[in-house]
Amino acid sequence: MTAFKAGLIQSNVSNEMAENVAFVRAEAKRARDAGADFVMTPENTGLIGANRAETLAKAQTEEEHAMLAACRSAARETGAWFLLGSIHVRMPGEEQIRNRSYLIDSDGGIVASYDKIHMFDVQLAGGESYRESSTFKPGERSVLAETPWGVLGMTICYDLRFPYLYRDLAHAGATMLSIPSSFTVPTGKAHWHTLMRARAIETGCYVFAPAQVGTHKGSGRKTYGHSVAVAPWGEVIADAGGENAGFVIADVDLAKVEEARKMVPSLQHDRKYAPPALAKPVARAAE
Repeated sequence: MTAFKAGLIQSNVSNEMAENVAFVRAEAKRARDAGADFVMTPENTGLIGANRAETLAKAQTEEEHAMLAACRSAARETGAWFLLGSIHVRMPGEEQIRNRSYLIDSDGGIVASYDKIHMFDVQLAGGESYRESSTFKPGERSVLAETPWGVLGMTICYDLRFPYLYRDLAHAGATMLSIPSSFTVPTGKAHWHTLMRARAIETGCYVFAPAQVGTHKGSGRKTYGHSVAVAPWGEVIADAGGENAGFVIADVDLAKVEEARKMVPSLQHDRKYAPPALAKPVARAAE
C-alpha cells in the first residue's frame, strides 16, 4: 500500500489548552471525513504561551497532557494515524521542558516521539527576538518510525535549516519527512516554500509541514501559515494558505519516491572528503 491521503491541520492556537484541544478534535474529524488516512498538526499544537513563564507553567507531563490524550482518543475514534506536531512536555526534575512530536497509530498507541534538536535563538531585523534554548532542552537523537505506508523521519520547524539531518534520515530509510512548524512571518515570506521544496528534492522524500497561522491570542505572536505537502520531485501538492485555520488534504503516492530517486540518484553518490581548510598560497615560479 503506497497511496494515502494526508490531512494537514493549520492552527491558530491560543494560550489556553482547552480551546486548542477542542479545535484539533473538530478539525481532525473533518479531515477524516474528507478522506484523510494520516492527520497531522503543527508545532506548538497545545498552546503558545504569552511569555516564557506561562509556557513553563502550563507545560504538562506526558502522562497528564490534555492534548496528547485528545489526539490519542481522536485516533481511536476516527481510525486515522496522527502526527501530533509538537507539545510542551515537562520532565520530572528538569527546569527546561521538551518540544516533543508524537506519532500515534490508529489504535491510539504512541509509535514514536521526537524532541526538537535545533533551537531557534535569533534576533530578527524587524525587532522580533526568540531564544528557545532558555525554555526548551534540545533533543539529542534523530528519529525514524514505521507507518502503514512507509518510513517517516520526524523533525520540527527550525530543524528545516539543517539539511544534513534530512539527508541522514533519507539514507537511513525515510521516504516521508514531517516538519510541523510555527514559522515567523518574515522568515516564512523569505524562505518557507523554498526550503520545504529543497528538503524534498535533496532527499527524494515527501515533505509534510502542518503550520501555525495568524496572530495568536494571549501571546500576540504572528505566524506564517501555508501548511504544505511537497512531492519528492519538488512540487507543492497542497498549500493551506496564509490566512485561515483549518485543514488541507494531500493525495500521496509513495511510488513517486522511487521515481524521483531514479531520475536523480544523488543519495547513491555521496563521497567522503577531507574537511574544509583554508588553502595556502601557491608559490609562483620566478620570472
